[in-house]
Amino acid sequence: MGAYILRRLLLVIPTLIGVMIINFTLVQFVPGGPIEQVIAQMQGQGDATRGFTGAGEDITRSSGGMEERYIGARGLPPAFIEQLEREFGFDKPPLERFLTMMANYFTFDFGTSYFTSKTVIDLILERMPVSISLGLWSTLIAYIVSIPLGIRKAVKDGSPFDTWTSGVIIVGYAIPGFLFAILLLVIFAGGSYLQIFPSRGIHSEREVWESLSWGGKILDYAHHMVLPTIALTISSFATLTLLTKNSFLDELRKQYVMTARAKGLVERKVLYGHVFRNAMLIVIAGFPAVFIGAFFGGSLIIETVFSLDGLGRLFFEAAINRDYPVIFGTLFIFTLLGLIVGIISDLMYVWIDPRIDFETRES
Repeated sequence: MGAYILRRLLLVIPTLIGVMIINFTLVQFVPGGPIEQVIAQMQGQGDATRGFTGAGEDITRSSGGMEERYIGARGLPPAFIEQLEREFGFDKPPLERFLTMMANYFTFDFGTSYFTSKTVIDLILERMPVSISLGLWSTLIAYIVSIPLGIRKAVKDGSPFDTWTSGVIIVGYAIPGFLFAILLLVIFAGGSYLQIFPSRGIHSEREVWESLSWGGKILDYAHHMVLPTIALTISSFATLTLLTKNSFLDELRKQYVMTARAKGLVERKVLYGHVFRNAMLIVIAGFPAVFIGAFFGGSLIIETVFSLDGLGRLFFEAAINRDYPVIFGTLFIFTLLGLIVGIISDLMYVWIDPRIDFETRES
C-alpha cells in the first residue's frame, strides 16, 4: 500500500501542472483582461465585456500600438498603458509569467488580488466559512437521510414504499437548485407567505451578532443556514439513496447472506451484522469526494440567491473581473485539494475493508 500511495503522490505534481497549463493557455485567448477592465472603469463603462457587444464608440481597435492590443485604449497615453502592464506583469512574455507564477505557487505564495489589494489566501479564508458550512451540512444531511432510506428501499424492493419514494427523490433531483432556492425564499423568507427564516447572510447584522452570547450565535447561525442548506441538499438525495439501495441489493443476493439466514439469524442481524459493512463500503469511502464536490462545486447559485459570500462567488467574481491571481490561485488550491482527497478516498476504502489491495489490482 505504501508504494501505491507514493505513486499517487508523485502523480499529483504533473497532474497539477497540466491543469494549470491548460487553464493558463485558455486564458490567453479570452478577450477583456484586467487592463481592459481598468480602462472600462475609467471610461465609466463598468465592465470591459460590454465592448464585445458593440457598445460605445471608443470600444474599437485602431491600427498599431496600444490601441490595437487593448480594447478601449484610444486616447489614453501609451505611458499609462505601459505602467498598467508593469503593474499586472504583462510586460513579460506568457511563458515567463507562467513559470514565475508556478514557482511562487509551489512555495504557497499566491499573490494579491488586482482589484481588492488583499492576498488570495486572505480572500479564501474570508469566504471559506460560508462554503464549509454549506458543504459540510448539506453532505451530512444527505448521508443521514439517504443511507437509512436506501437501506429501507433495498429491503422493500418493488413495494409501494420503494415506488413512491423513488418518485419523490427523482422529482427532487430534477428540480433546478436555483428554482428551489427561490421557491424557499418566496414561501419561508417573507416573499409572499411566511417570514420564518432570514433571506440572506450567514448570520445577523454585525451589531446584533456581536451582542449575542455563544448559544445565541449558534442558534442565529443555524437559523440562517436552514434554507441554503436545504436548497443545496435537495438534489443530493437521489444519487446517494439509489447508490445505497443498489449496494445493499447486490450484497443481499450473495451466498453468505443466504447462509446467514439458513443458520437462523434474525433479519436485523443479517442486515447490520453482515451486509452493512460490505454494502456501505463505496458509500462511506466516497464521503470526502462528496464533501469536496459540495464544498467547491455546488454552491455558486445558492450563494448568489441567498447573498452569501462564499468561494463559489469569489471564483465567479474573479472570472468576471479577470482577476487572474484569484482565478489561478484558487484553481491551484482546489485542484491540489481534489487530488489529495482522491488519495484519502482510497485510504478510506482500505480502512473500511482491509481486504482491498490497490497494489495487487494495479499489477
